[in-house]
Amino acid sequence: MTKDEKGGFSGAFAGLFEEQEKRSGKRPRAPRIGEAVVGMVVAIGRDAVFIGLDGKSEGVLERAALTGKDGVLTVKVGDTVRAHIVAMKDGQAVLRTRLGDGENALEELAQAFENGAPVAGKVTGVNKGGVEVQVGRVRAFCPMSQLEVGFVEDVQAFVGRELEFRVTKLERGQGGAPNVVVSRRALLEAERAQKAAEIRAGLSVGAIVRGPITRIKEFGAFVDLGGIEALLHVSQIGFARVGHPSEALSVGDVVEAEITKIEPSLDPKKPDRISLSLKSLATDPLIEASGKLGRGTRHSGKVVRLEAFGAIIALEGGFEGMVHVSELQSDRRVQHAREVLSVGQDVEVVVLEIDTARRRLSLSMKQVAALREAADAAAFQRPAAVSLGTFGELFAKKLGR
Repeated sequence: MTKDEKGGFSGAFAGLFEEQEKRSGKRPRAPRIGEAVVGMVVAIGRDAVFIGLDGKSEGVLERAALTGKDGVLTVKVGDTVRAHIVAMKDGQAVLRTRLGDGENALEELAQAFENGAPVAGKVTGVNKGGVEVQVGRVRAFCPMSQLEVGFVEDVQAFVGRELEFRVTKLERGQGGAPNVVVSRRALLEAERAQKAAEIRAGLSVGAIVRGPITRIKEFGAFVDLGGIEALLHVSQIGFARVGHPSEALSVGDVVEAEITKIEPSLDPKKPDRISLSLKSLATDPLIEASGKLGRGTRHSGKVVRLEAFGAIIALEGGFEGMVHVSELQSDRRVQHAREVLSVGQDVEVVVLEIDTARRRLSLSMKQVAALREAADAAAFQRPAAVSLGTFGELFAKKLGR
């Protein structure tokens, strides 16, 4: 394709870039060999595809690199293409979508090694400690630990797969053959870090997020937000008291929670600390049950904890309230709740006060006894329902008639 044939679109592309350049006040940096670039298809020839890199420079890519197995071109004018600069020829960048496929395969791999650019390779076999990878015309080795981020259970499943790797070692081996070591894990971790940074930029306190639980510890559960782990503290799982997070959650559970705190990390190697809450998205059951648990109502419960200041009682519905030591008994002074109660004991209590704002439920056992005494006294004092007859009958009886 001649320069004139592709000049129309290329010229328009350059004009747009010049306008943007004037607005920004910045001039583009010249492309460098080994650099990864993103450009727009400006023209398509019989053997090559021309890529506008920055409006000022242009790259050329073999058409075969963008042709599918069916022989059909996979791009059109205006599409975006990612590639690597492998050489400069007559002021034009020679591009390659896959490093290591060209005639100067080792030179391209050296560029990839220097710039950290990914290379495509096919896993051809398994040997001791790793797998063999064919990168273009060069055979490379990928250690088992570098094949995946986690543990690889079935390495044979990778044989025959086309994957991307990063060159981590390139040197001349014995007999002049190159010694090339590659890592897929390095690429996966870099991609994960980039994705995590993008996700982190969009997070803020008050945002509702969703993700699976990856780990459970005594103090809480960790939730994956797409490469970022956030902590769901045990106290924020729900309104009911949870002794251990595993009582309410399991690894793999997907939860929806609210971000309650983001603490920026001062160490660039450590991520920010993100705190989550399930409780903040739920309706407090104590508010819904406030009518049933009104002041003066009587309930059955079980002692779950004993302290010097009183006893913690679990009521029906998962609610807990406290009986202060002064409300345990009325016949004597109690120094510690364990003097009159034991954990697991069934008791009856009366609600003294319910504070929904502070989530406090004050109970009394002393009032239960007082209510019983009042009921007994009322029953004793109630007059018997006996008929005394008419006034005439009483008067006649008085006269002895």
